[in-house]
Amino acid sequence: MSFVIAAMPAYNEERSIAKMVLGCKKYVDQVVVVDDGSSDATASIAEALGAYVVRHEKNSGYGAALRSCFEAARNLGAEKMVIIDSDGQHDAAEIPKLLDPLNNGCDLVIGSRFCDGNGKDIPAYRKVGMKVLDVATNVAGGVSVTDSQSGFRAYGRRAIESIYIKDSGMSAGSEVLLQAKDNDLSIKEVPIHCRYDVERASTQNPVSHGVKTLIKILHDMELRRPLYYFTVPGILLAAVGVGMGLDFLRVFYHGGSLAYGPTLLMILLTLVGSFLAMTGIILHSISKMMIEFKNEIEQIRKTNHVHGHNAGNKARDN
Repeated sequence: MSFVIAAMPAYNEERSIAKMVLGCKKYVDQVVVVDDGSSDATASIAEALGAYVVRHEKNSGYGAALRSCFEAARNLGAEKMVIIDSDGQHDAAEIPKLLDPLNNGCDLVIGSRFCDGNGKDIPAYRKVGMKVLDVATNVAGGVSVTDSQSGFRAYGRRAIESIYIKDSGMSAGSEVLLQAKDNDLSIKEVPIHCRYDVERASTQNPVSHGVKTLIKILHDMELRRPLYYFTVPGILLAAVGVGMGLDFLRVFYHGGSLAYGPTLLMILLTLVGSFLAMTGIILHSISKMMIEFKNEIEQIRKTNHVHGHNAGNKARDN
């Protein structure tokens, strides 16, 4: 039997945490609550109900809480992990629906609010923002999902061991998908229901959340696909400049004169295009070295974690 946990980031969710912990306990072996600096009774209620509680001294953000979920899964030796929101938006009864594809060899399952005709009850302004982030995430990571920002997901062993979240903000959901692509993890989506009539502890504006997440995704796009975002546009600009230059030479050869403005534009396009193309090539080389270095560091980290886990098992056996 594989060890399955349900983990939930929580910040001042004393009104809903009991319902979520008790709901999840029906379908998993252990419930993990990451209390992200709550000032209410969230942690004590979860602990009283038998949850494994990880406490942050201060509110560090969704990404930091998600990172602690993965660390707890690795420390507990979980074979499968479900991440679910603690505010009551998600229905714990749908956990088996997300776990089922993991049993068939899938690495990451996303509870999608949009696939199979879902999403009719989502507020329009949220839907537009979600779709913008979906497109940006799909382009940046080379993935194809309908709900890149879903907080209801299930992870298999490979995903638990491969994903190390760095961002502390709301863009961590997209970062997970980018890392899943980097590590060749298989991704599947299943339809879920989501409530929007629950009272949320977070006071941050969803629009500002979306803008910050989009900026972070665009930044990742620059680092991950510099040839696509720098070199290709640069070559196109330079080609237009060279084409203009050849046309000007033809006109000049037949006795025409060169206009100052178009000539200056031709020079500018050629120079800027060449600069962008070279910048993309250089960034591509740097990006490859960074990815290789990061993979080596993560491999060392995984090896140390396995050794530490084995040492802990031996100590318990003795």
